[in-house]
Amino acid sequence: MESRSVVDQPRYRAYGRRHLDKLAKMEKLSREQLIALKAVSAVLPFRVNDYVLGELIDWDDIPNDPIYQLTFPQAGMLGRADFLRLQDLVVGGGNDEELLRLAREIQMRMNPNPGGQKLLNVPMVDGEKVPGCQHKYRETVLFFPVQGQSCHAYCTYCFRWAQFVGVKNLRFASRDIDALVRYLGEHDEVTDVLVTGGDPMVMNSRLLRRNIEPLLDPRLSHIRSIRIGTKSLAFWPHRFLTDPDADDLLRLFEQVRASGRQLAFMAHFSHPRELQTAAVQEAVRRILDTGAVIRCQAPLIRHVNDKAEVWAEMWRRQVAMGAIPYYLFVERDTGPKQYFEVSLARTLRIFSNAYREVSGLARTVRGPSMSATPGKVLVDGVTTIHGEKVFVLKMVQGRDPEWANRVFFARFDSQATWLDDLQPAFGEHQFFFDPYIRAMYEGVWQPEWAREAEDTGEELTA
Repeated sequence: MESRSVVDQPRYRAYGRRHLDKLAKMEKLSREQLIALKAVSAVLPFRVNDYVLGELIDWDDIPNDPIYQLTFPQAGMLGRADFLRLQDLVVGGGNDEELLRLAREIQMRMNPNPGGQKLLNVPMVDGEKVPGCQHKYRETVLFFPVQGQSCHAYCTYCFRWAQFVGVKNLRFASRDIDALVRYLGEHDEVTDVLVTGGDPMVMNSRLLRRNIEPLLDPRLSHIRSIRIGTKSLAFWPHRFLTDPDADDLLRLFEQVRASGRQLAFMAHFSHPRELQTAAVQEAVRRILDTGAVIRCQAPLIRHVNDKAEVWAEMWRRQVAMGAIPYYLFVERDTGPKQYFEVSLARTLRIFSNAYREVSGLARTVRGPSMSATPGKVLVDGVTTIHGEKVFVLKMVQGRDPEWANRVFFARFDSQATWLDDLQPAFGEHQFFFDPYIRAMYEGVWQPEWAREAEDTGEELTA
């Protein structure tokens, strides 16, 4: 990994709701658009930076520009009645307390923690919850270091928006790497740890090292892969180029590889434009030079990337840069989903049309995939069986490992946008996983791997 010396080093500066009246780019917005932005950003997190503003958004195509839609909240992201109430407070000069109270009321109605995250995914050690962690699938544990629970810019469709709105009991965040290490020491079925957020890349290399090095302990030899979930390549590629600790950050990546672990950089790219700048292309090259693998994923989103040609171009660019197309997700059932969601039938058509336009090297991508309560459910096709038109669904990953790769069927519904909208096909009254999920909520069943390990007497701490 070569070092870099750059005279003109871009400096990261973030702008939020309180900066709106001072941003020069806001001159491009009408008064109505600016009021709407102020109103909706009281509910949904808003943050941008100079790179997003200056290099990604086409300000001559406002408000239709996909990166603008990706980063700037819009009036349609809220119900009409809620929006009008907020707008009245903004225009009428309502006090901050009134605005916050209304915002909290709206947020609590937006399914802030979908998929049973708070109830079903939290691991336990000695009868105590392991803070800032999730363990939904046998092989993979998610870790949310507290210092990484923000982003270089916020996506308007983010399914983890509740991490960023200041409500403590909605957040996943950990200050205790020791608890995670102890949990991993008791669960040798775990092979992968995903460090996520927010975005771990907002941490400086010293803090990130403090949260990753303990995972390289030889006593955790069953941990074969460290994953880092991040949007930084899209929103601030200078993190790997000219930030003061960029070289040290890449040395940490090399250290992970030298330990014998795979380092999987789970990059979030929503649109081909995020892959076009010289900065992102150089940042990708530098990360790959450390021995890390870059896998790319994003949801299919109305107003941003709901065209087959957008996905085909994005996958081709990723392959050309040495990255691996990984997942096309369905927009999750949280936040302003009504603004962004696309029907499963149309999502499948877009995916299939894009898939046909790329070579086999890009067909590593899987989708459309729903990260639902029972697991990752792939919409694999539409067909007719015994005269009934059905969705062909596949459980890519399930809470019970026995469910993985299992095919099942749902009645075709042209309006359905999520698993919960679907009904079992062929006269069945429930899907195969429904009794187990009900039993999990009732506390009377969990997969065998999820049952708390017995105390072995050996303590493993960072």
